[in-house]
Amino acid sequence: MPKLDANPRVPGFSGLLDQYQTVKTDVDRAATRVLESGWYVLGKEVKGFEEEFAAYVEVSYCVGCASGTEAIALALMALDIGPGDEVITVAMTAVPTATGIAMTGATPVFVDIDDNYLMDPEVVLAKIGPRTKAILPVHLYGQTVAMQRLLEVAAKHGVPVIEDACQAHGAQHRGLKAGSMGVMGCFSFYPTKNLGCYGDGGAVTTNNKRLYQKLLMLRNYGQEIRYIHSSNGINSRLDEIQAAFLRVHLKYLDQWNGKRRQVADWYKKYLSGVVGIPVEHADNHHVYHLYVVETDQRDALMDYLTKNNVSCLIHYPIPVHLQKCFAALGYKQGDLPHTEKAARSILSLPMHPWLTHDQASYTCEIIHEFFKGSHGVAL
Repeated sequence: MPKLDANPRVPGFSGLLDQYQTVKTDVDRAATRVLESGWYVLGKEVKGFEEEFAAYVEVSYCVGCASGTEAIALALMALDIGPGDEVITVAMTAVPTATGIAMTGATPVFVDIDDNYLMDPEVVLAKIGPRTKAILPVHLYGQTVAMQRLLEVAAKHGVPVIEDACQAHGAQHRGLKAGSMGVMGCFSFYPTKNLGCYGDGGAVTTNNKRLYQKLLMLRNYGQEIRYIHSSNGINSRLDEIQAAFLRVHLKYLDQWNGKRRQVADWYKKYLSGVVGIPVEHADNHHVYHLYVVETDQRDALMDYLTKNNVSCLIHYPIPVHLQKCFAALGYKQGDLPHTEKAARSILSLPMHPWLTHDQASYTCEIIHEFFKGSHGVAL
C-alpha cells in the first residue's frame, strides 16, 4: 500500500455536504423557482421529474410518491394485493421493505440469499405457493438480483415481480436498468441514496399504462378527478420542492455512480485478501450505494475504525425475520442461515462520490493495521 500523507483527512460516511456544495447554485435556484411559483403539491416539478426519471430508467411511466416504503405499498396496492396474500422477499434488507408489504395487510415470506447478499431465484422457486401474489427482490447495496432467472421462475407460476430498487439507481442487469425489468420498480430518494433529495421521496416505475393510471389515483387519496374517489388510496405525494431538487441531481447521477465505482476499485485494490469484498456479477453493473466488507471479526474491526475516526455502519445488524415487529410470523434463529451469517459479519465502509484517494487509502490502512496488530489475525 502507498504511504499516506502525515495528516490525511479522514473520510465522512455519506458526503452529503460535499454533494450540496457541488450543485449549490442549481439547487438554490430550484428551491427559489418552486417557492416563487406558489404551487407546492403535484405541479410542474413533479411532472417534469417523473418524465425525466422514466426516461432515465428506460420505462414508459413514473409516479412520484412520499417514500420508498410507500412506493412498495402502492405497487402492491395497484395489484390488489392485501390481507391473505403472501409476498416473497428477503430478510437481508432494511425493515421498510417488509413494512411496505405489511402496510397492505399482506404477509411477507422471507427467503435466504446468495453469496452477493441477494435473493436466490432457486430458493424462491421452492417457496412459491397458492397464496403467493408477488415476488419482491431487493437490489441490495447497488447490485441487481439475477433478474433474468428470477423472471423465468416468476413467469412459470404466473407471479408478478416488483423490484425494490431503493438502493440501485442506475444499476443494470444485462444492460437493463433496475426498475425496468419487473412489472413495477420501487425507488427511494432518501438523502443518502445514489439519487437523493433533501428529505423523503420515492417513486414507482412501470411500462403498464393501466397500473400507471391506478398508481396516480392511489397516491392521491384514490382520486380519479378532484373530489371523485374511485378507490381507497393514501396520501403519498412527492413534494414539488423535492422533485425540483431531484431534477438537478438526476443530471449528475451517472457521473456520481462512476465516481462510486472508482472508489470501489480503490477498496478492491487495497483490501483484496484482507477482508471479504463485494463481487460484481458478470451480468451486472454495480453502482455501489454501499461498500460492504465481511469479516468474522466485524465488531472489533468496527471499534478500531471508529477509534481512528473512520465512520462505518452495519447494513443491517438484525435481519428482518428476527425483528420484534415481525415476531408474529414465527421465524426463528437458524431459519435463514446465510442471511444470519452475513448479519454477523458485514460492515459498511465510507462510500460516496466525493471520497478522495487519500481518504479511501486511509481507511484501508487502518484496516491493515487492525489485522497486522494485536487486534486481529496477521495477514
